[in-house]
Amino acid sequence: MDTLHSMRVFVRVIDTGSFTAAAQAMDLSTAQVSRLVSELEQQLQARLLHRTTRRLALTEVGERYLQRCRQILSEVDEAAAEARGAHLTPHGRLRVHTMTGLGLQHLTTLVARYTEIYPEVVVELTLSQRTPDLLEDGHDVIITFARELPDSQMVAQVLGPMFSVLCAAPGYLKKQGVPLEPADLQQHRYLRLLDPLYEDSWVFNGEQGEFDVLPAENFQVNVAESLAKAAQAGMGVCLLPSFVACPPVREGKLLRLLPEYRLRERNIYAIYPSRRFLDAKIKTWVEFLKAELPSLLAQDEALLEDPKHWAINSKLLRNEK
Repeated sequence: MDTLHSMRVFVRVIDTGSFTAAAQAMDLSTAQVSRLVSELEQQLQARLLHRTTRRLALTEVGERYLQRCRQILSEVDEAAAEARGAHLTPHGRLRVHTMTGLGLQHLTTLVARYTEIYPEVVVELTLSQRTPDLLEDGHDVIITFARELPDSQMVAQVLGPMFSVLCAAPGYLKKQGVPLEPADLQQHRYLRLLDPLYEDSWVFNGEQGEFDVLPAENFQVNVAESLAKAAQAGMGVCLLPSFVACPPVREGKLLRLLPEYRLRERNIYAIYPSRRFLDAKIKTWVEFLKAELPSLLAQDEALLEDPKHWAINSKLLRNEK
């Protein structure tokens, strides 16, 4: 027995004044309407209506039950309308996870711009160095990067490319010299990012082939921003994600090494559960990222490809004024 349906039939009988009128309004037979009301009374073990050949009258129990039915059905209809509208109007809490560096450099700014457009959405942004389980951890969207994603039931949208660049501080390079080819790195101190997405070795792909370099370790840390600080302090040479390298490179605190190489190229992905009945806040957030993030990544790339930021061209290494 569908209790909600029977409750609707009962309310409609009262509103129309008869079983026949209710049946016509709900595209049912009079016998079906009568049976549903009787089954409802049987389930409740209470009489709701006094029936005669000419009229219907509510019992005292029926009066109270009718009021509760109206309240319940109103809330059910309101909840259904809200759920149906979820794919139309961005509203509610949007739980987003991304890697720390990308979140600090770009996503926090984009969240601010997104919430200006959609003020009814509250964004809960989580930053960490691990890629969580989307469903178990309760996130709506995960922003991550990888060469390729494993097969899954999730939807993955490409947001743009990222890569890593080799950097060191001007002061360190004045003392230790500028590496001109990958083999020269064996003579330098190696600052390593502890990240499951990255291999221990640095693989350089160039016109003369592939070079796999594993320099001696001097410092390890699991957050790219901390790695950049260590490099700025003159501790050694490091690989930084492009979006993390840009601020210190722009400020002259780090210089790019071996600019002919782009290492650890990845795609940045937005991952979410399903396209079917997609919540409007998820849809608009992913569309917003697809429209806005590529231009920020392009700005990063343009800065890093500018020769004035390369160690081999830098005046910072020549004592020039």
